[in-house]
Amino acid sequence: MFDDSSIEVERPLAPALWKGWRRRCPKCGNGPLLNGYLKVRDTCPVCREEFHHHRADDGPAYVTILIVGHVMAPLLLWAFVKWRPEPLVLFTIFAVGCVGLSLYLLPRLKGALIAFQWSRHMHGFGAPPA
Repeated sequence: MFDDSSIEVERPLAPALWKGWRRRCPKCGNGPLLNGYLKVRDTCPVCREEFHHHRADDGPAYVTILIVGHVMAPLLLWAFVKWRPEPLVLFTIFAVGCVGLSLYLLPRLKGALIAFQWSRHMHGFGAPPA
């Protein structure tokens, strides 16, 4: 006969990514996804969705570096050509900018990557309950 447990429920990508970006559970959107700055909770305290099997690894760090580099490098060139500041002033301003932008993006990109995995039933998120 037909087994209903093998049917994967459709999980829309855009709402899941938005919830992950906000560092919320991609399923319910209410529970916190992260415990602290980057540690992922084992389960959502609201809906009990399991997150222990996620595979974020180094992906959020790579994407953060990619975005920060592509944003800050043109700004650095533009600021240098427009104002010709002292090198130490330019370095100080852009070092603080790079660190600040990296610290802002890293947990949000990690949440979005975990939400992407959840939405696409990857790495155990699509496994039927035991």
